[in-house]
Amino acid sequence: MDLQLSGRTALVTGASRGMGLEVVRVLQEEGVTVVTASRSVTPELAGTGATPLLGDLSQPDVPARIVAEALEVTGTLDILVNNVGGGDAGAPGTGFLGFSEQAWASTFALNLFAAVRTTRAALPALLASRGAVVNVSSDSARRPHTAPLPYGAAKAALNAVTKGLSEEFGPQGVRFNTVSPSSTRTALWEGEQSFGADLAQSMDLTQEELIAALPSQMGMLTGRFIEPREIATTIVHLVSPLAASVHGATWVVDAGVSKTVA
Repeated sequence: MDLQLSGRTALVTGASRGMGLEVVRVLQEEGVTVVTASRSVTPELAGTGATPLLGDLSQPDVPARIVAEALEVTGTLDILVNNVGGGDAGAPGTGFLGFSEQAWASTFALNLFAAVRTTRAALPALLASRGAVVNVSSDSARRPHTAPLPYGAAKAALNAVTKGLSEEFGPQGVRFNTVSPSSTRTALWEGEQSFGADLAQSMDLTQEELIAALPSQMGMLTGRFIEPREIATTIVHLVSPLAASVHGATWVVDAGVSKTVA
Protein backbone atom coordinates (compact mmCIF):
# COMPACT_ATOMS: atom_id res chain seq x y z
CA MET A 1 0.00 0.00 0.00
CA ASP A 2 1.28 3.47 -0.91
CA LEU A 3 1.16 5.58 2.26
CA GLN A 4 1.73 8.81 0.27
CA LEU A 5 4.92 9.63 2.17
CA SER A 6 7.44 9.69 -0.67
CA GLY A 7 9.65 12.79 -0.58
CA ARG A 8 8.96 13.64 3.05
CA THR A 9 11.49 13.99 5.85
CA ALA A 10 11.58 12.43 9.30
CA LEU A 11 13.50 12.46 12.56
CA VAL A 12 13.39 9.21 14.54
CA THR A 13 14.85 9.08 18.06
CA GLY A 14 16.12 5.97 19.80
CA ALA A 15 16.80 4.51 16.37
CA SER A 16 19.84 2.33 16.93
CA ARG A 17 17.90 -0.90 17.49
CA GLY A 18 14.50 -2.44 18.15
CA MET A 19 11.36 -0.52 17.31
CA GLY A 20 13.20 2.66 16.36
CA LEU A 21 15.38 0.84 13.86
CA GLU A 22 12.34 -0.78 12.28
CA VAL A 23 10.59 2.60 12.04
CA VAL A 24 13.59 3.89 10.08
CA ARG A 25 13.42 0.94 7.70
CA VAL A 26 9.67 1.19 7.10
CA LEU A 27 9.84 4.96 6.53
CA GLN A 28 12.61 4.47 4.00
CA GLU A 29 10.57 1.82 2.20
CA GLU A 30 7.91 4.51 1.80
CA GLY A 31 10.39 6.96 0.25
CA VAL A 32 11.03 9.11 3.33
CA THR A 33 14.40 10.78 3.97
CA VAL A 34 15.29 9.82 7.55
CA VAL A 35 17.59 11.38 10.13
CA THR A 36 18.11 9.44 13.34
CA ALA A 37 19.10 10.29 16.90
CA SER A 38 20.71 7.84 19.29
CA ARG A 39 23.59 7.50 21.72
CA SER A 40 25.45 5.17 19.36
CA VAL A 41 25.33 3.95 15.78
CA THR A 42 24.89 0.20 15.56
CA PRO A 43 25.95 -1.68 12.43
CA GLU A 44 22.26 -2.27 11.71
CA LEU A 45 21.49 1.44 11.83
CA ALA A 46 24.52 2.29 9.71
CA GLY A 47 23.31 -0.24 7.17
CA THR A 48 20.06 1.65 6.60
CA GLY A 49 21.86 4.63 5.07
CA ALA A 50 19.89 7.06 7.25
CA THR A 51 21.78 10.10 8.53
CA PRO A 52 22.77 9.38 12.14
CA LEU A 53 23.08 12.07 14.79
CA LEU A 54 24.63 11.25 18.15
CA GLY A 55 23.43 12.44 21.53
CA ASP A 56 21.88 11.48 24.84
CA LEU A 57 18.38 12.92 24.57
CA SER A 58 17.86 12.66 28.30
CA GLN A 59 20.27 15.59 28.68
CA PRO A 60 18.44 18.95 28.61
CA ASP A 61 20.50 20.64 25.89
CA VAL A 62 20.72 17.72 23.46
CA PRO A 63 17.22 17.62 21.87
CA ALA A 64 17.42 21.17 20.51
CA ARG A 65 20.88 20.46 19.08
CA ILE A 66 19.68 17.27 17.44
CA VAL A 67 16.71 19.00 15.83
CA ALA A 68 18.90 21.85 14.56
CA GLU A 69 21.37 19.37 13.06
CA ALA A 70 18.55 17.38 11.50
CA LEU A 71 17.19 20.50 9.83
CA GLU A 72 20.65 21.28 8.49
CA VAL A 73 20.50 17.93 6.71
CA THR A 74 16.91 17.98 5.47
CA GLY A 75 15.86 21.64 5.43
CA THR A 76 12.34 20.64 6.44
CA LEU A 77 10.71 18.26 8.90
CA ASP A 78 7.45 16.47 8.17
CA ILE A 79 7.57 13.61 10.69
CA LEU A 80 8.84 13.23 14.24
CA VAL A 81 8.87 9.86 15.98
CA ASN A 82 9.77 10.18 19.65
CA ASN A 83 10.75 6.57 20.24
CA VAL A 84 13.59 6.95 22.73
CA GLY A 85 12.80 5.47 26.11
CA GLY A 86 13.37 2.63 28.50
CA GLY A 87 16.00 2.66 31.17
CA ASP A 88 16.59 0.50 34.20
CA ALA A 89 14.75 2.14 37.06
CA GLY A 90 15.08 -0.82 39.39
CA ALA A 91 15.10 -4.57 39.74
CA PRO A 92 11.85 -6.46 39.05
CA GLY A 93 9.59 -6.33 42.07
CA THR A 94 11.08 -3.12 43.46
CA GLY A 95 8.42 -1.27 45.45
CA PHE A 96 7.75 2.44 45.68
CA LEU A 97 10.18 2.99 48.56
CA GLY A 98 12.93 1.24 46.62
CA PHE A 99 13.19 3.96 43.96
CA SER A 100 15.59 6.79 44.67
CA GLU A 101 15.16 10.42 43.64
CA GLN A 102 17.75 9.80 40.93
CA ALA A 103 15.83 6.81 39.59
CA TRP A 104 12.68 8.90 39.23
CA ALA A 105 14.59 11.80 37.65
CA SER A 106 16.51 9.70 35.13
CA THR A 107 13.43 7.71 34.12
CA PHE A 108 11.36 10.83 33.52
CA ALA A 109 14.25 12.52 31.70
CA LEU A 110 14.44 9.70 29.16
CA ASN A 111 10.78 8.69 28.86
CA LEU A 112 9.03 12.07 29.12
CA PHE A 113 11.30 15.09 28.93
CA ALA A 114 13.28 13.83 25.93
CA ALA A 115 10.06 13.80 23.91
CA VAL A 116 8.88 17.13 25.35
CA ARG A 117 12.15 18.88 24.52
CA THR A 118 12.52 17.34 21.08
CA THR A 119 8.96 18.25 20.20
CA ARG A 120 9.38 21.80 21.45
CA ALA A 121 12.46 22.26 19.29
CA ALA A 122 10.83 20.67 16.24
CA LEU A 123 7.46 22.44 16.41
CA PRO A 124 8.31 25.46 14.23
CA ALA A 125 9.37 23.16 11.40
CA LEU A 126 6.40 20.85 11.95
CA LEU A 127 3.97 23.76 11.90
CA ALA A 128 5.49 24.95 8.63
CA SER A 129 5.06 21.50 7.05
CA ARG A 130 1.78 20.63 8.78
CA GLY A 131 3.53 17.53 9.99
CA ALA A 132 2.81 14.56 12.23
CA VAL A 133 4.26 13.31 15.52
CA VAL A 134 4.03 9.88 17.12
CA ASN A 135 5.18 9.39 20.70
CA VAL A 136 6.00 5.82 21.64
CA SER A 137 4.49 5.00 25.01
CA SER A 138 3.79 1.63 26.65
CA ASP A 139 0.87 -0.37 27.91
CA SER A 140 2.56 0.08 31.30
CA ALA A 141 0.97 3.54 31.29
CA ARG A 142 -2.41 1.80 31.64
CA ARG A 143 -1.16 -1.15 33.69
CA PRO A 144 1.49 0.34 35.99
CA HIS A 145 1.94 -2.86 37.96
CA THR A 146 3.63 -4.49 34.94
CA ALA A 147 6.83 -2.39 35.01
CA PRO A 148 8.90 -0.31 37.43
CA LEU A 149 6.57 2.40 38.74
CA PRO A 150 8.64 5.39 37.53
CA TYR A 151 8.55 4.00 33.99
CA GLY A 152 4.80 3.49 33.95
CA ALA A 153 4.22 6.93 35.47
CA ALA A 154 6.46 8.60 32.89
CA LYS A 155 4.66 6.89 30.02
CA ALA A 156 1.27 7.87 31.47
CA ALA A 157 2.48 11.46 31.56
CA LEU A 158 3.64 11.15 27.95
CA ASN A 159 0.13 10.05 26.95
CA ALA A 160 -1.34 13.11 28.65
CA VAL A 161 1.17 15.45 27.01
CA THR A 162 0.40 13.96 23.60
CA LYS A 163 -3.32 14.55 24.06
CA GLY A 164 -2.73 18.12 25.18
CA LEU A 165 -0.45 18.86 22.22
CA SER A 166 -3.05 17.43 19.87
CA GLU A 167 -5.70 19.77 21.23
CA GLU A 168 -3.43 22.80 20.96
CA PHE A 169 -1.74 22.20 17.62
CA GLY A 170 -4.22 20.01 15.73
CA PRO A 171 -6.16 23.06 14.53
CA GLN A 172 -2.84 24.40 13.17
CA GLY A 173 -2.28 21.28 11.10
CA VAL A 174 0.09 19.20 13.24
CA ARG A 175 -1.16 15.76 14.29
CA PHE A 176 -0.05 14.13 17.56
CA ASN A 177 -0.72 10.49 18.41
CA THR A 178 0.64 7.82 20.73
CA VAL A 179 1.43 4.17 20.10
CA SER A 180 1.43 1.97 23.20
CA PRO A 181 2.99 -1.46 22.68
CA SER A 182 2.91 -4.35 25.06
CA SER A 183 5.85 -6.77 25.38
CA THR A 184 7.88 -6.51 22.20
CA ARG A 185 10.84 -8.59 21.10
CA THR A 186 13.62 -6.09 21.76
CA ALA A 187 16.82 -5.87 23.79
CA LEU A 188 14.72 -4.84 26.80
CA TRP A 189 13.66 -8.47 27.01
CA GLU A 190 16.36 -10.35 25.12
CA GLY A 191 19.54 -8.48 26.08
CA GLU A 192 22.15 -10.11 28.32
CA GLN A 193 21.86 -7.29 30.85
CA SER A 194 18.22 -6.26 30.61
CA PHE A 195 14.90 -6.12 32.39
CA GLY A 196 14.09 -9.49 30.84
CA ALA A 197 17.29 -11.04 32.14
CA ASP A 198 16.68 -9.67 35.64
CA LEU A 199 13.06 -10.81 35.65
CA ALA A 200 14.00 -14.29 34.48
CA GLN A 201 16.61 -14.55 37.23
CA SER A 202 14.13 -13.40 39.86
CA MET A 203 11.75 -16.14 38.72
CA ASP A 204 14.49 -18.79 38.53
CA LEU A 205 14.00 -19.17 34.78
CA THR A 206 16.19 -18.82 31.73
CA GLN A 207 15.41 -15.88 29.47
CA GLU A 208 14.31 -18.33 26.78
CA GLU A 209 11.85 -19.94 29.19
CA LEU A 210 10.52 -16.54 30.26
CA ILE A 211 10.03 -15.33 26.70
CA ALA A 212 8.27 -18.57 25.78
CA ALA A 213 5.92 -18.53 28.78
CA LEU A 214 5.20 -14.87 29.40
CA PRO A 215 2.92 -14.04 26.42
CA SER A 216 0.29 -16.60 27.39
CA GLN A 217 0.54 -15.68 31.06
CA MET A 218 -0.05 -12.03 30.15
CA GLY A 219 -3.08 -12.90 28.05
CA MET A 220 -1.51 -12.12 24.67
CA LEU A 221 -3.90 -13.81 22.25
CA THR A 222 -1.13 -14.46 19.73
CA GLY A 223 0.86 -16.48 22.26
CA ARG A 224 4.05 -14.65 21.31
CA PHE A 225 5.91 -11.40 21.81
CA ILE A 226 5.11 -8.57 19.41
CA GLU A 227 7.66 -8.07 16.63
CA PRO A 228 9.25 -4.59 16.35
CA ARG A 229 8.12 -4.30 12.74
CA GLU A 230 4.49 -4.65 13.82
CA ILE A 231 4.91 -1.53 15.95
CA ALA A 232 6.83 0.26 13.21
CA THR A 233 4.16 -0.25 10.56
CA THR A 234 1.53 1.12 12.96
CA ILE A 235 3.64 4.22 13.60
CA VAL A 236 4.29 4.85 9.92
CA HIS A 237 0.59 4.50 9.10
CA LEU A 238 -0.22 7.07 11.78
CA VAL A 239 2.18 9.68 10.36
CA SER A 240 0.83 9.17 6.85
CA PRO A 241 -1.97 11.11 5.12
CA LEU A 242 -4.05 7.94 5.28
CA ALA A 243 -4.53 8.68 8.99
CA ALA A 244 -5.32 12.36 8.50
CA SER A 245 -8.32 12.25 10.82
CA VAL A 246 -6.53 10.45 13.66
CA HIS A 247 -5.76 13.13 16.26
CA GLY A 248 -4.82 12.65 19.91
CA ALA A 249 -5.33 8.91 19.81
CA THR A 250 -3.55 6.22 21.79
CA TRP A 251 -3.17 3.20 19.55
CA VAL A 252 -2.67 0.12 21.69
CA VAL A 253 -0.73 -2.73 20.08
CA ASP A 254 -0.82 -5.37 22.80
CA ALA A 255 -1.98 -8.65 21.22
CA GLY A 256 -5.16 -8.47 23.28
CA VAL A 257 -3.60 -8.02 26.72
CA SER A 258 -6.08 -5.29 27.63
CA LYS A 259 -9.40 -6.93 28.49
CA THR A 260 -11.40 -3.73 29.02
CA VAL A 261 -13.29 -1.54 26.56
CA ALA A 262 -11.61 1.69 27.70
